[in-house]
Amino acid sequence: MRQFLYSFIFTVLTCSSLYAQKDIKVEGKVVEEGSNIPLEYATVTFKSKPDNTVVDGGITDANGYFSVEIPSGTYDIAVEYISYKAKNYLNKTINESIDLGTVSLALDIESLSEVEIVAERTTVEIKLDKKVYNIGKDLTTAGGTVSDALNNVPSVSVDIEGSISLRGNENVRILINGRPSALAGFGDTNVLSQLPADAIERVEVITSPSARYDAEGTAGILNIILRQKETLGFNGSFNFTIGNPDNIGLNANLNYRTEKFNLFSNLGWRYYDAPRFSFNDVTYFDRIVDGETVVPEYRRIREDQDVERLNRNYNANVGIEYFLSEKSSITGSLFYRLGSDADLSLNRSERFNGGAIVEETLRREKETEQDNSYQISINYVKEFGDDSDHRLTADFQYENDAEEGFTFLNEDYITTDQTDPEPFQIEQEITTEDQKEYLIQADYVLPIGEDSRFEAGYRGTFENELTDYRLEQEDIDTGQLIVNDTITNIFDYDENVNALYSQYGTKFGKFSFLLGLRLEHTQLKGDINSRLTDEELVEAFGFPIQTEFDNNYLGLFPTLNVIYNLGSDDSDSEESITFGYNRRINRPRGWFINPFPTRSSRTNIFQGNPNLQPAFASAFDIGYLKRWDKLTLTTSVYYQHETQSFERVQENTGQQTTDGIDIIRTIPINLSTNKRTGAELGVLYNPEKWLRLNTSFNFFQFETDGEFNNVDYSAKNTSWFARFSSKITLPAEIDWQTNAFYRGARQDAQSDTDGLFSIDLAFSKEMFNNSLTVSLNVRDLLNSRKRQSVTTTEFFERYNESQWRPRQINLSLIYRFNQQLKKRDRNGRGDGDNNGDEDFEFEG
Repeated sequence: MRQFLYSFIFTVLTCSSLYAQKDIKVEGKVVEEGSNIPLEYATVTFKSKPDNTVVDGGITDANGYFSVEIPSGTYDIAVEYISYKAKNYLNKTINESIDLGTVSLALDIESLSEVEIVAERTTVEIKLDKKVYNIGKDLTTAGGTVSDALNNVPSVSVDIEGSISLRGNENVRILINGRPSALAGFGDTNVLSQLPADAIERVEVITSPSARYDAEGTAGILNIILRQKETLGFNGSFNFTIGNPDNIGLNANLNYRTEKFNLFSNLGWRYYDAPRFSFNDVTYFDRIVDGETVVPEYRRIREDQDVERLNRNYNANVGIEYFLSEKSSITGSLFYRLGSDADLSLNRSERFNGGAIVEETLRREKETEQDNSYQISINYVKEFGDDSDHRLTADFQYENDAEEGFTFLNEDYITTDQTDPEPFQIEQEITTEDQKEYLIQADYVLPIGEDSRFEAGYRGTFENELTDYRLEQEDIDTGQLIVNDTITNIFDYDENVNALYSQYGTKFGKFSFLLGLRLEHTQLKGDINSRLTDEELVEAFGFPIQTEFDNNYLGLFPTLNVIYNLGSDDSDSEESITFGYNRRINRPRGWFINPFPTRSSRTNIFQGNPNLQPAFASAFDIGYLKRWDKLTLTTSVYYQHETQSFERVQENTGQQTTDGIDIIRTIPINLSTNKRTGAELGVLYNPEKWLRLNTSFNFFQFETDGEFNNVDYSAKNTSWFARFSSKITLPAEIDWQTNAFYRGARQDAQSDTDGLFSIDLAFSKEMFNNSLTVSLNVRDLLNSRKRQSVTTTEFFERYNESQWRPRQINLSLIYRFNQQLKKRDRNGRGDGDNNGDEDFEFEG
């Protein structure tokens, strides 16, 4: 008892003495070696000697400073920061306050390499309303475009003409950083083929969108999140690409970040030659008109078109994010794109009767186009209290796109059986398009307890598209060009959408759900300024059209998303089941409505339909996720019922060219109902650091029911597509990647389309401590990415073969500087779409 009392008194006196002595202050500053950039959150640890126990420590502030009070004694001092080599001061006796001065830490290259291996892997995260594919280091898209990168995302396919589809459905909405954007084009996905692939951070595949998102797009939404560096100081990268066919590109990504602001920019220039070809072989059948048989002027016509496309594109995206405080920031950005295109099309036409060529012509089309567009964006974020999920965001965006196009067309006889053939008219087309769009948006997120969240918001988009088209045709007698005022027109189109939404999400036990409701008012307004009367329009286009319309639609769009976590807390794997329901709308775009036909071919035209109405769809989705240490399995089944769905049909117009050839048109119509059923499977397998495998399979069936102009277009279409990707690290640390894609044959009401197979191949090597990457890739190695189809109607049968882009070989050099892992966590701001799903996500 006495011994215990003595020990207790000794301990109290010792602790009191130590506490009394703990008035020695050790100060200093931690920076990065070379750049002298302050390192925030670096740790400073003091271990007493000789027992080597930790006495005290601290972390650096935003400016890299630290200050720690310790008792006098002898210590080992360690200064550490993740991915940097630690600095140690051994057996340092401290009897008075001292300043260690500036402590410089050097990068740990080996540590950085380990982190890079993880970053190269493509991963999938399952959230309540979406799948998030974090794009790994995809070698096959080095020097490529956003469209190339999207074609490697599961569930997504990009056809030979650049059209993007989700689960086989082209009615997909494209967003950039959670918002409609000029970067994605005004409904024209071909713009994505002008933006560099390395600008993508991740792609969110949203097949069951929550109420937060636009109801537009019956297939769902693809949300492309662009890279925005969070590394302190000045950093960036340069990307140079050269390829065949001609493809030269230079892209710079430059960023400067401090604790108060972040300057970011992406600048690019690209020149490329994208030749394409198409072949049409049409056989015409006899027609019965008013009880009499009408024999076509030519029984068979073959058209062989080759197009040389020279494109020069400049794009710039610059902005600044300014941190008003620890809880608020404002971001302003400017995007600008200038495109200059020069196309030359040669269309050789052969006309047959009795199995022999009776006439052959050559149609030349020279087209130049200037595209000048810009976008101004302002984003404000305000967080409340200590919870970063309690926030208010506000956005304003203005976009303007101006296009000027000039086309010169002429056609000459090569051979003919006519004794005195009538010469073809020279034609000139002058088109100007001016598109403007305003976006105003506000979102409020309120956490309720630890596991619940309420959200509400407003979004308004106001778009105007003005198209001025003028056709000038040669007067054969005088040789002068005269305006054809029956086809010349001005089309003024407005699409205004106002939306309010609210949603509530919570988690209880293993269940998480997100329930929302969105109210949208849509105004589709158009005015066609043409000299033609209503009767003349009917005679010219074959059906009554509205030259002036103002259609308004008010719709409710409910959404429900549920996750049930099957895994246990002590399990090494994750397992979950998801269910989603949502209602969607598909609004007709401007070129689908403009009834004045294209004129690149005299005999095959595309014509818009101003009578088109929006399509509505209800979609259901059930998904399953299972993740092990090296293997991730995702699968889902889905069903969608769409009313007033769009369908392109081909028909004989009943009109003929001046030399007696029947004119066939393609026109979009509301074809009653469309039922879609499908299933998909995805596997990510990383058995070793040097081997990564990725495969996906999607099977779907479309069933349409409807008629147009007394023709039944009901049909059932079953198809599928699959992709496989492997990435192997060879000796000398050379990466080898192979991507294979196959899309099965498919059918619709009038056409049968053959299957399509393509392979992409790439090799890559990191050099100079991973600061330089050299990549060589070949897209469409077998030059097999061609579409072949047969269309059969009552009046004709047409075989079509086309290739949008031939095999492409690219060599890319990417140089990076100061891209160390020194990110400061500013509560996740920066991607424009962080609205608080984090509590409900399961990563794969």
